[in-house]
Amino acid sequence: MANNKSLSYLVAWWLVIMFLVAPSISSMEETVKLRVGVPKKEGFPEFVNVIWDEDEHKYNVSGYCMDVFNAVLTFLPFKVSLQIEAYDVNESGQSSTGTYDALVQQIPQKYDVVVGDITILANRSKFVDFTLPYTESGVQMVVAARQGREQSMWTFVKPFSWDLWLSIVVISMFIGSVILIMERNKQVANSQQLSPIYFLWFPISQAVLPEREGVVKKCSRFVLMVWLLLAFVLMQSYTASLTTMMTVEQLQPSFLNVDDLRTGDYYVGYQTGSFVYDLLLHKWKFNPSKLRAYGSVSQYHQALKIGSRGGGVSAIVDELPYLKLFLQKYGSNYMIAGPTYRTAGFGFAFARNSNLTAAFSRGILEVTESDEMDKIEAKYFGKIMNNGWQDQADASTTTSSSSSPSSLTFYSFSGLFLVTGSATLLALFVSETVIWRTPISMAKAYSRKYLFRTTSSTSTQTHPTTDDDSSSHTTESV
Repeated sequence: MANNKSLSYLVAWWLVIMFLVAPSISSMEETVKLRVGVPKKEGFPEFVNVIWDEDEHKYNVSGYCMDVFNAVLTFLPFKVSLQIEAYDVNESGQSSTGTYDALVQQIPQKYDVVVGDITILANRSKFVDFTLPYTESGVQMVVAARQGREQSMWTFVKPFSWDLWLSIVVISMFIGSVILIMERNKQVANSQQLSPIYFLWFPISQAVLPEREGVVKKCSRFVLMVWLLLAFVLMQSYTASLTTMMTVEQLQPSFLNVDDLRTGDYYVGYQTGSFVYDLLLHKWKFNPSKLRAYGSVSQYHQALKIGSRGGGVSAIVDELPYLKLFLQKYGSNYMIAGPTYRTAGFGFAFARNSNLTAAFSRGILEVTESDEMDKIEAKYFGKIMNNGWQDQADASTTTSSSSSPSSLTFYSFSGLFLVTGSATLLALFVSETVIWRTPISMAKAYSRKYLFRTTSSTSTQTHPTTDDDSSSHTTESV
């Protein structure tokens, strides 16, 4: 009876499990139909490029974002059928319609998923669920690069860093101390010059105006020769670095941050339909009349080329992927400036609480961890996104730091300082004055002072008795 009851329980649990699992199994075998919304615009076809096919009466979509989406589909545990629909982005970028925000808000009424260069934002997550990001992001500004020389009244100390200047002072005092120790007991006229104060200046004076009769001992001359070698290398490096700082033209950004643009009443450009417009308007408090929308990298270039006075702009504020693409083509004349406003990156948008969000997020992880992502990025951007900043983008963003000669540090000459210090210590230990003559002289001085005095006392006490005895003996004899 008990066995029959247990069997009935097992059958009941099996039926419940099959009831719950069967729909998911059947759904994995069925094809999921998705209405895909993609932004259609003229600029930045490397990210999303929408073309209407007259023969087949459908949209053909290509670009970086679409290739990533197609790669994710291959890692899903179910088949997907796509119905692609284009969404026209408003060219003005200042209307409530035709923006990226309006695009994602049409989920799920018109679209099941939105694919494109859609940035994950907090206000958008109120209407849709985003997958994991599949690219980096962040907002910065690109400005025109200008040439100039950065000089000040303290330029002469900039060739060396503070740690190198400190190391030169320390090694100079150390060498002066060693020479003083080795020369002080030598009874020559020069020994009077090497006073405890003079040794601080002695190595530097020898480096500037060498004197043949500065030292006498061979070990001291060896130390001085090593010091002169170090001083020669340092002086040559200092001269070369200072000459570069004084003569080479250095690329510098025309504006350092957005505050300079806002307070200076300059015009600023942004991408058509991008959330950057709201960022400039509400967070950075720009005047709407000073904001101009552009839709391609060529328009960015033309606007920056003529500047605010010529009807263009003084800076372009956009997300990093677009700026990298811009710098890849026109990076020789522009550079990135200012801090980075962090964003989450690009992602795919689904309806709230959709089961597809988790499935596509796992697919993004699979694509990101495979070689497929590297192939897609290399296809559209070359090495510019694979390795962070490469080619023209890398050259333009790092021009300022590479063209501006940096100060030489202690590490650059650490090997030479090590050789100089080791050679100086070796000469100090080999020097007869320090190792042998000084201890022997001290021993002789102590022996003469104490041992000879004791011997003299003993002899004085014994000698008078002998004289009296001799005198008595002589008297008696007489």
